[in-house]
Amino acid sequence: MGGAAALEKLIPVALAFGVGVLLARRKVVPAEASKAFADYAFLFAVPCYLFGNIYAADLSALFDWRAIGGYAAAAALAVAAVAIASAAAGLREPRSVALRVMAGVQVNTAYFAVPVFITFFGTAAPIFPVLLFQVCVLSLVVIAIMELGRTGPGSGGGPARRLGRAVSASLVTPLVLACNAGILLNLLSVHVPEVVLDGAAFVGDSASPVALFALGLHLGGIGLDVRGTTREELALIGFKCVAFPLLAWAVCGALFGVRGEWLTYLVLIAAMPTPQNLFIFAQRYDVGVDLSAAVVIKSSLVSLLLLPLWLHTVSS
Repeated sequence: MGGAAALEKLIPVALAFGVGVLLARRKVVPAEASKAFADYAFLFAVPCYLFGNIYAADLSALFDWRAIGGYAAAAALAVAAVAIASAAAGLREPRSVALRVMAGVQVNTAYFAVPVFITFFGTAAPIFPVLLFQVCVLSLVVIAIMELGRTGPGSGGGPARRLGRAVSASLVTPLVLACNAGILLNLLSVHVPEVVLDGAAFVGDSASPVALFALGLHLGGIGLDVRGTTREELALIGFKCVAFPLLAWAVCGALFGVRGEWLTYLVLIAAMPTPQNLFIFAQRYDVGVDLSAAVVIKSSLVSLLLLPLWLHTVSS
């Protein structure tokens, strides 16, 4: 896909995102409303989209184990790189290191990758296996470290109880439940009434624009301090938006032999911005709150600018 074609594909994404920013800046829609839009997308619309599409998908084609294995290997190397760099910078507190690992390796699937993939490719199906890997493995590790290192209210119980809370928090999110339900019903060939699938598709179609609009409202409300960007923020954003996609490209392509569309999918997924969950975790566990907010917003803008370049480079 050429650079011009990639830019054209990105216009709907930029439009939904940009209108959200504009309306919040002009106070036509209060920035606080972004939470309601985001909750609708995260808790309802995106799960509906995922359930319907996974249920109807060819799972043997969807779960390309060579591609998933390559992405997992690239993610593991990225986790090690961020952890080592954090330790070299003098960070010793496990929760602080885990937060930076999440910032550099986790990707924004629900609010960014799903709408972008729908716009570029007409489907978000390639994201499903990576989403499950991210939530059931990467997020689980981060949450476990956060829970085990937690102090103050709600930190009672031994390590086993805290780990149980971490597992429960990771596995009972609507996204994971929707994916697992779609996979299970697909594998068991359970008939789901058409009216249910039509309803899920109707709601799911709204996930893409609403998620991007919510992100734009949030950005328009808090503003963007470019001059105040710290070296650590630059390092994390650079790793997330440039180094990690390059690593995924090298590992998946050269070491695992992934070619064609799947290589494009995996590099683009790796190039997605840091997820909003980073800020939620930072608030919940009272660690790196300001850093998290800045990285989420700024990586979203950098990713939006770089996506046409990644798409043109990898697919050419």
